[in-house]
Amino acid sequence: MSGHSKWSTIKRKKGAADAQRAKLWGKLLRFVEVAAREGGGSVDANPTLATAVAKAKAASVPNDNIERAIRRGTGELQGETYEEVTYEGYGPGGVAVLVRCLTSNRNRSAQDVRAAFHARGGKLAEPGAVAWMFEPKGMILVPRAAASEEDVFLVAADAGAEDVRASDESIEVVTPPDTLKVVEDALRARDIEIESVDLTQVPKTTIRLEEPDAKKVLALLDALDELDDVQDVYSNFDIPDEVMAALAS
Repeated sequence: MSGHSKWSTIKRKKGAADAQRAKLWGKLLRFVEVAAREGGGSVDANPTLATAVAKAKAASVPNDNIERAIRRGTGELQGETYEEVTYEGYGPGGVAVLVRCLTSNRNRSAQDVRAAFHARGGKLAEPGAVAWMFEPKGMILVPRAAASEEDVFLVAADAGAEDVRASDESIEVVTPPDTLKVVEDALRARDIEIESVDLTQVPKTTIRLEEPDAKKVLALLDALDELDDVQDVYSNFDIPDEVMAALAS
């Protein structure tokens, strides 16, 4: 599992306070709204919306909230207009960082993201400086106890997955973006439990980090994640399991 995936999984399993959960729900509903605005309100016909809805449901967002976000996106209900903006930069240790925002105010987002980088030993870069280091992929996480790696591999590969990788706690299924929903449906049809479904950016190569750079990078990612306009943060670091476990504790 990639370094950023490991850190995201650890954070999710540690749980969230009510205020943090409310912020997460707000971000997920914003993703649903934008996906519906750009590709229509049908989950079956809009793969991005399907992913957004799946992420929202995995975070226990109520169905009524999801439906209202879809209706705002399709114009049935009034709402703010958001646009997607991506920022690129470098963190401690020279790791590449991609920051995807959904915002109603570009200037606010740029200032907030720049301040987060500057305060934690990173710096923003010009557009295109690090984006080439990543590839868009679909990502499905299956709990390690839910099925054997062989069973997951057979089902996922037959449905079009590119790779299946196992760690101590999860089985990570990597797919092309346009077959994510097909692979997800195939796993669910075999009653294989799914922990999360996401469209992500996977690094082509990684940079191994030890302390203290590892601690600094995770602090930067956490600071970016806390910003209201930030939807996703991707990075190409790789932190050894024992270092990650120590930092997570």
